[in-house]
Amino acid sequence: MDRQNFKGENWSARKVDQVYIVSVKNRSSIVDALTDFIKDQNIQAGEVTGIGAVDEATLRFFKPSDKNYVDRTFHEQMEMTNISGNISEIEGKPTLHLHITLGREDYTALAGHLLDAKICGAGEFIFYPLNTRVVKIKDEEVGINFYDFGK
Repeated sequence: MDRQNFKGENWSARKVDQVYIVSVKNRSSIVDALTDFIKDQNIQAGEVTGIGAVDEATLRFFKPSDKNYVDRTFHEQMEMTNISGNISEIEGKPTLHLHITLGREDYTALAGHLLDAKICGAGEFIFYPLNTRVVKIKDEEVGINFYDFGK
């Protein structure tokens, strides 16, 4: 078993064989920390999953009828019961596309595309890199980014 440890300003990681286990520091932005991580490790494509807790989250919902997004920020302690997403390249930059499910104190859930959230407690993630480069291009007719395997 091949193991290596890595550290960034707001994250620490262990690579075991081809998989990374990543911890995001308390009070850190999930998106900033994980974007720094994928850049540091030069991960161009792959999958990410995670769990933890946050006290602030901004979610996004896409409305196909008018090709617009609706963003909403929530300020409360929530369990991050699932975060899942992928890594690709958009406009030449490594980009995370994350969706999240958040559990509230009353046991209801919030879910949507994650714009960002602030860790309040733990932030634990697993990265499964793929040995390829995947590019997404915006489809103007639909209004969102899609994989372009010709790039």
